[in-house]
Amino acid sequence: MSTKKNPSSNPLDACVRDSLQAYFRDLNGTEPANLHDMLVKAVERPLLEVVMAQAQNNQSRAAQWLGLNRNTLRKKLLDHGLTD
Repeated sequence: MSTKKNPSSNPLDACVRDSLQAYFRDLNGTEPANLHDMLVKAVERPLLEVVMAQAQNNQSRAAQWLGLNRNTLRKKLLDHGLTD
């Protein structure tokens, strides 16, 4: 028996879906460009901010929670200007 939840029952999934549908409505027929990169950049910064706060700025712990190598996390933090 599978324990996976239906993705549509996930509030985060629903929020992303709603935002993307609004984005396409706002485009009013204009073709999108670099949609994947745009979405990753829009989601990655708040993800890093919240996880780092929850991990009390412990990069090793945050990297573990995110499933990232600590060096990869550090690079992402630098890319987003989230380091001291």
